[in-house]
Amino acid sequence: MKSAQRLLEYASSRGLNACFANPGTSEMHLVAALDAAPGIRPILAIFEGVATGAADGYGRIARTPALTLLHLGPGLGNGLANLHNAKRARTPIVSLIGDHATYHLANDPPLASDIVSIARPVSCWLRTVGRAEDLVAAGADAIDAAMAQGPAALILPADVAWSDGEPTPAANKRTQEDAPSWRGKVDDAARSLGAGAVLLLGGRYLSPRACAAAEAIAQKTGAKAIVETFPARIARGRGRAALSRLPYLSEVAAGTLSGVNAIVLAGAATPVAFFALPGRPTRLAPDDAQILPFATPTDDLDAALEALAEAVGARISQAQSAGDAPSAPDAGDAIDPVALARAVAATLPENAIVSDESNTLGLFTFDVCAGAAAHDWLTLTGGSIGQGLPVATGAAVAAPERRVVALQADGSALYTIQSLWTQAREGLNVTNVILNNGAYAILKLEMMRAGINAQTQAASDLFDLRRPTIDFVQVAAGFGVPGQRVNTQRDLTQALRRSFAQPGPSLIEVMFP
Repeated sequence: MKSAQRLLEYASSRGLNACFANPGTSEMHLVAALDAAPGIRPILAIFEGVATGAADGYGRIARTPALTLLHLGPGLGNGLANLHNAKRARTPIVSLIGDHATYHLANDPPLASDIVSIARPVSCWLRTVGRAEDLVAAGADAIDAAMAQGPAALILPADVAWSDGEPTPAANKRTQEDAPSWRGKVDDAARSLGAGAVLLLGGRYLSPRACAAAEAIAQKTGAKAIVETFPARIARGRGRAALSRLPYLSEVAAGTLSGVNAIVLAGAATPVAFFALPGRPTRLAPDDAQILPFATPTDDLDAALEALAEAVGARISQAQSAGDAPSAPDAGDAIDPVALARAVAATLPENAIVSDESNTLGLFTFDVCAGAAAHDWLTLTGGSIGQGLPVATGAAVAAPERRVVALQADGSALYTIQSLWTQAREGLNVTNVILNNGAYAILKLEMMRAGINAQTQAASDLFDLRRPTIDFVQVAAGFGVPGQRVNTQRDLTQALRRSFAQPGPSLIEVMFP
């Protein structure tokens, strides 16, 4: 299995030091080869959707790829939803996907599938390795593609992985770096920005520098600086620019952009509705608005926005204060979304990471946390639910010294609740805040938005999560994570503070009326 060893040794030499895995028989030689690369930490996930989501969270924070190790087409299929989210975030990930031995495929064994077709929609780069000699070179290309574009998929037949053939070493690529694509667009973007224009921000990482530059551009030109609805990662908190996000609801987003004459895209895509609904707009900008692509999602947005600030004559200074965090709620009253937002903002530790899949109940938390301690905020980039807990898990592996907070709706938590087991096994500093209203509340809202105002019996059955009621504290205990249920604002504040003061994972089940 020399070829598998050489692949993993090479990946380790390139700085890949985590492998989120749920392997099977066809990957056993890759598992054994991990001992040849002690720099790579093997981390078991007991569901593939946890492995792929954790790799996404790791890549967003570390800004280098994680490996995933997945078993054939069905294992890859179990991880597709969070690879979809990772592709939307352009997260660097290298997925190692096992396949049957090349000579066995002709027998059509039970687990045979069209892995290429399964992987293609969620991969920015894809290759099947047919010869052991090519394995390391293909791995090099996969890592380069992941860094430049986003998730890369490397399909490895078992006989290629177990071969004792010596792979050809990866070539040292010495290519002259091209000038960034935005370089020739600075003047056009600068001319487009003024009162009535929007600078729409997105990309892999909206750093403090990028956000400060965007704020300065807006102040100088009179344009609005707005962040895409679900940013992959954005720096927030005191001393950082308090930029607003484009609203999720298409009718509200269209209202936000009404009257806009130009939209300059800095790492963001042209704004469109998440869904087509009767009588609702699908393209959110006015028809006559100029759309100017400036920087791509994988560009160096710090450099691009600072160049744009210079072009408009903006002076970048320390971000304006968004005000102090609100006082922590300390009443015996029931918890509501405003109280949740206040409690999180008041208690959030310095340099925390928030993985936000709070959906309806977290409506106010992002904005209120503009006054919290400095932190990073990660969101549900592709809209495929079940991301929050795995992303928090991977983020905690990438930054073990930081506290990670998963703001997680109850229904979507159940898609990847197995994340708790990996958190317990690895001793990760994650506070899992489960927001329990006993329903898929977002679906009730979407049904009304679709013009169906009377809730049917079928909808009541399909949206309800209280027959039987799910006890998340007991579920967490079964996975080895201590938990607590809170019903009042005071209890919520106290539970958050206790969790942040203790190492390792914990769960707080927040009960909403």
